[in-house]
Parts: sequence; structure tokens; C-alpha cells
Amino acid sequence: MTVLKNDRFLRALLKQPVDVTPVWMMRQAGRYLPEYRATRAKAGDFMSLCMNPELACEVTLQPLDRYPQLDAAILFSDILTVPDAMGLGLYFETGEGPRFRKVVSSPADIEALPVPDPERDLGYVMAAVRTIRRELNGRVPLIGFSGSPWTLATYMVEGGSSKDFRKSKAMLYDNPQAMHALLDKLARAVTAYLNGQILAGAQAVQIFDSWGGSLSSAAYQEFSLAYMKRIVDGLIREHEGRRVPVILFTKGGGLWLEAMAGSGAEALGLDWTCDIGDARARVGGKVALQGNMDPSVLYANPAAIRAEVARILARYGAGSGHVFNLGHGITPEVDPAHAGAFFEAVHELSAQYHR
Repeated sequence: MTVLKNDRFLRALLKQPVDVTPVWMMRQAGRYLPEYRATRAKAGDFMSLCMNPELACEVTLQPLDRYPQLDAAILFSDILTVPDAMGLGLYFETGEGPRFRKVVSSPADIEALPVPDPERDLGYVMAAVRTIRRELNGRVPLIGFSGSPWTLATYMVEGGSSKDFRKSKAMLYDNPQAMHALLDKLARAVTAYLNGQILAGAQAVQIFDSWGGSLSSAAYQEFSLAYMKRIVDGLIREHEGRRVPVILFTKGGGLWLEAMAGSGAEALGLDWTCDIGDARARVGGKVALQGNMDPSVLYANPAAIRAEVARILARYGAGSGHVFNLGHGITPEVDPAHAGAFFEAVHELSAQYHR
């Protein structure tokens, strides 16, 4: 087993002492990097890139090669690989985002959905995880991930992205039994998928609940959080002699931090609408916190980026239990030098909080 040379990300998730606040960034392998755009062009399209383990490994490592301050790598993939493996036929329309050839609209459609086997039906993801772990050679930990059942369900019922989630919410209120049946199947699929990633070499996992914040408080607890809790309960939590931490990230979930902190996850991801000092006061005794700079700050000059990093670090305060990240993914138009200024500022300015 390769020795992990930099484990401060895993240590912070477990609230163990660290020398500086660890940092990584959602979508750190992405279109803002010219080297990513070159590899994607070589692959032909986004899904071909995801389904080629060598190229997926290449783009996963690109940000680490450019930014030595990064404390974690995240698997390059997409949350919609699971519905695709359930037979819905994922494709990407230019300017439209993800679409599915088949839409889930009835109890019969839900009944017909298979629960994918990670090695058989999503083997390209497992191969990518193994390839990345080998090539990382212990530089930093590897994060695996999946979409949450509710978030995946919205894409499957809407047939793609949605502004108002009209069809998903209509099913939720009109036929809650059908929605629960779909979410139950997705929870089983996501549990198996994340466990497959852990066995293949992922050293922490994150559940992306991108659209949980679209729900009412009661609906969030019943139709999103309950299923994420079920997944956390079913995950492999020790592997290769280490704890495998789980991060729960609900965009727009600041209202429900106390409930989320009871999920069994080690850490909660915060979007930028939530004050990290308030969040720490509310749930910092139970969980680590990840976040939470507004991604748009990266459009500003390096001095302004540094000032915002300093503000967030001060709001969190002294001690471990903070993983610095953006409150959502980096956007394609950001200057790569600004991302570099962000990472440098986190390490440089956070040392004073860990003496």
C-alpha cells in the first residue's frame, strides 16, 4: 500500500490537527484550464473523456501538476453516470447541458429500472479510480463522488436540467409512493457505486445534492436527506487501514445544517450563502465543514481573492475541522492564475490558525 505523503485533507475531515487548512476546489479539473480543453478535444466529447480511464486520469491530475498547493484530487466523472447505467441514454446537447433519451414518468418506468453493478455497468469509472490512485502514488488523497438520489431523480424525471423541477415536484406531491420507489432504487445504486469507488481506491467520498435546496423544509427531510442518510449507513467506512470520510453537500442547504449533521457524515459542504462562523457555532461540534467562497470571487483581482480567503478563515477561527473550498464549482471563464492565487492564500493565511 502506497504511503500517503499529504493527508491533511483527511485529517481535517476527521477534525485532527493540521499544519494549514487543506484546500481543493469543486470542478478543479475543468474548462478553465487550457490543458483540460486540449485533452477534451483529443477525447472528442465530454462522455468519451469520462469513459476513457487514461484520459480521465490525465485531467484529474492536471490541476495538481499546475497547483502544488492542492490537498486532494477528485475523480473526473459526472453525477449522471448512474442514470446512464440504468439505461436512460445520457447525451450532451451543446448549450443545453445533459439530456436523457428516455424519461422516467410512471411507476412502470421506475419498476423497469435496474440497479447497476459498479464493476459490470460502471467499470470505466472503477478503472479510472484505480488508474488515478496508481498515478497519484500517494501525493494526495483521491475523492470519489456521486449525485444524491433526489438530484439524480430530478434529471431522470425532467429528462435533463430544469429551472423549476415541475415534473419532479409534481410526482413528489401527486404520487409520493412513486417518487419514494425511485429514490429507494437510486439510494441502492449510489451506495453500491460509492462502495465500488472506495474498493477501487477512493479515500473519501462526497455526495452532491445539487438540487436539495429547491425543496421545502419538510420535503427536503423526507425526499432528500432521508435517502442520503441511508447511503451513509450503507457505506464502507474503513478501508486500507484508514477511515473513509463522507462529505454531504446540499447546495442551498444552510437551513438544515443541524439535521444534516445527524446524517452520520463526517463533514458538510457549505455553499456561499451560509456564514461559516455561524455554521461552526451550530454544528461544528459534530462535523467538519467544507467551503465556502463564492466562485465568482475568482473573477476579481488576486488581492481581492486573498482578502476574501482571509475573511472566511477568520470567520471559521482557530483549530482543525475546516476544508477550504468554493461554495460551488469553479466556472469556465476564470483565469487559471486567479485559482493559483486562491490556493496560495489559503495555505499562507491559514497557518496562524493551526499553532
